[in-house]
Amino acid sequence: MELDSLSDRILNGDRRALARGITLVESGRADHRAQATELLTRLTKEGRQALRIGLSGTPGVGKSTFIESFGMMLTGQGLRVAVLAVDPSSTRSGGSILGDKTRMERLSREKNAFIRPSPSQSHLGGVARRTREAIALCEAAGFDVVLIETVGVGQSETVVSELSDLFMLLLAPAGGDELQGVKRGIMEMADMILVNKADGDLKSAATRTCADYSGALRLLRKRPQDPEGFPKAMTVSAVEEHGLAQAWEEMQSLSKWRRENGHWEVNRATQAQYWFEQEVRSALLARLATPQARSEMERLGSQVSTGQLSPSVAAEHMLSALVAG
Repeated sequence: MELDSLSDRILNGDRRALARGITLVESGRADHRAQATELLTRLTKEGRQALRIGLSGTPGVGKSTFIESFGMMLTGQGLRVAVLAVDPSSTRSGGSILGDKTRMERLSREKNAFIRPSPSQSHLGGVARRTREAIALCEAAGFDVVLIETVGVGQSETVVSELSDLFMLLLAPAGGDELQGVKRGIMEMADMILVNKADGDLKSAATRTCADYSGALRLLRKRPQDPEGFPKAMTVSAVEEHGLAQAWEEMQSLSKWRRENGHWEVNRATQAQYWFEQEVRSALLARLATPQARSEMERLGSQVSTGQLSPSVAAEHMLSALVAG
């Protein structure tokens, strides 16, 4: 693959080249990883940045509908919007449906929008392993806003907060005892809670749900990266496109405040450190998949099963073999 041509086309905003670049960084082949590293090095030298917005929510809350309406509003204002949607992968077959693009029919036809679904594979946290690198490519391509749609609310869903500048939690009204059902951890990470489907018969229920969450947010410990009034809860309707403009104004206000008060740079620096550590851990785990490591694991495993070695001693031997290798 000609990296000079590919990097130039990405910098010029070529969406087809951007798609090829993301395919390259998502590849697990050793030669592709070397090319991806070189491509990212070239592109990140430009120093381009976008507003990264992470979006999570319970299944059926209308994340795709919200993103389409929100994205259409942003492109209508002249902004370029990239959507990175992560689909859950089957633990049995390893496959993913990757149907997000078909659910955002209007936005997928918009010339100032780019939608890329990716499989989560075995990566936990609601995002794909290479989502961070895909974001960097979208920024290099000149997109103003990057929306990261996660798999859905889960115990490790807070990983998306390590990718984004703003983290939105999308919830539905009248969904039962959601204050108990949603993990406290993800609420503590959220910058804004958006109660969707605030229309029709559900409008009054959405207002009550929003009030409940507003009260719950006031009980959380104050974070240094939040101005007065944040985090906050708001009602929106993706179908009627109600509340989207107000939500965008609040996002811009929060982003501006964090930039002016130095929290933006600190957050990005902390995220870079986090992903450095994750890459080291991933590389160490990858070494366990080599034929030599698997053979050693089987040898030590058989000694553990027969009682010749304890699990902890066998683990020490395995770690020593990895370090020596």
